[in-house]
Amino acid sequence: MGAGIAQVAAQAGHVVKLLDNRPGAAAKAVDGIRSQFAKLADKGKLSAEAAQAAGERLVAVEQLADLADAALVVEAIVENLEAKQKLYADLEAIVGADCIFGTNTSSISVTAIGSALQRPERLAGLHFFNPAPLMALVEIVSGLATDRAVADTLFATANAWGKTAVHAKSTPGFIVNRVARPYYAEALRVAQEGAADYATIDACCREAGGFRMGPFELMDMIGHDVNFAVTNSVWRAFYNDQRFLPSLIQQELVDAGFYGKKTGRGFYDYREGAVKPVPQTEAPQTPAGKITVYGECDIAEAMVDRLQHSGLSFGRALASDGRLLEIGRAVLYITDGRSATQRASQSGVANTVLIDLALDYAKATRLAVAAAEQCDPTAMSAAVGLLQAAGFAVSRFLDVPGLAVMRTVAMLANEAADAVNQGVCTEKGADQAMRLGVNYPQGPLAWADQVGVAAIRDVLANLGTSYGEDRYRISPLIQRAVFAGRNIHD
Repeated sequence: MGAGIAQVAAQAGHVVKLLDNRPGAAAKAVDGIRSQFAKLADKGKLSAEAAQAAGERLVAVEQLADLADAALVVEAIVENLEAKQKLYADLEAIVGADCIFGTNTSSISVTAIGSALQRPERLAGLHFFNPAPLMALVEIVSGLATDRAVADTLFATANAWGKTAVHAKSTPGFIVNRVARPYYAEALRVAQEGAADYATIDACCREAGGFRMGPFELMDMIGHDVNFAVTNSVWRAFYNDQRFLPSLIQQELVDAGFYGKKTGRGFYDYREGAVKPVPQTEAPQTPAGKITVYGECDIAEAMVDRLQHSGLSFGRALASDGRLLEIGRAVLYITDGRSATQRASQSGVANTVLIDLALDYAKATRLAVAAAEQCDPTAMSAAVGLLQAAGFAVSRFLDVPGLAVMRTVAMLANEAADAVNQGVCTEKGADQAMRLGVNYPQGPLAWADQVGVAAIRDVLANLGTSYGEDRYRISPLIQRAVFAGRNIHD
């Protein structure tokens, strides 16, 4: 990470001094960065002259005293509060009064790091994401004592380096590591309840939700030792808030030393000869029965377009109970956070089939579905056949509330809304952070506006009722938006 940040700064035109407590490590890093500049030149992304000049701006040094003329000191050392406090306390006696301290901590309180300094106002978080040269986001994190001018200077500096900076307040997880927790947590809960296997949940998140990686393959890539530690850190920092509760499934993997790709085993087996699991996909079914598409919303129009291409005949109608499709005796709804069984009982529609959320129903290639326990198997078969005829691979889940994508998006939006409501960041900052920091297909608050803030509120309320847990409490920001009849971004 330190080498990546140095590469970004040198390419932007700064003289950069690198210091490491391991003998020879800084010089090795300089050689590595220069090699990266040469590769960029070979690919035509930098001129040969620019690559040479950037490489010459890198200087390996051997002691803190060599940093006396620095205008900005960025540390990317071990994630340990005492180590960071000591480093910056030592630097205070060396650098000038105008030198800014930018900690790249991903989880430690900037306020706590600054508390050991004589001038904590000069310290702020400058949190890059790995790999720093490629990832666009930088979180500018203000501690309680951080001077606003310091935060603004770092914000402008990161933007000048070609990054997108967002302001954040020093709270556990800042923006990204806080708001991202539900992406892992809800998938782990769905898996723990036996609703679907890892490969199927991953496939639905990618092919319906539009995420680049499913939650289980992403955790395997990050490493469970790291991902589980961050979850535990955020959970403890929020005084064991159930919203951040760690998973027993991941605890088992950590206890076993199955950290993911780097150890050869995680949720998946990466050892030589291992067979890669495939998502569960329903066998082809026949779409038997009269077909009706209800409503005129974007989802209904997407279904109309797909059915027209399938060659199936269908009618259109309006409905007051939220139904989307009907085929024979089967009635299909978008999940609202209730189980299909509960919804069937409350509506009196025994043959209830629920469809999961998709980022774009016109382009999605897979959908998760669940049937009520009251649903006749032939009705479920017809519903699956209808979705297959519309071009979807269909993955059947056990009847878990909210399925996979809907409950995940609702919780991501809820956590982002709480971060905004608590003054951690702005609505725009939250969405930018999640799109650029973890490559989400859409910012969670913009996604909530697309789905409908009232619909997200209902999903959360229904999940809360289903589980009886404070985990699904609704952010006041979402509540206010619903009561005001507005979008979050209005």
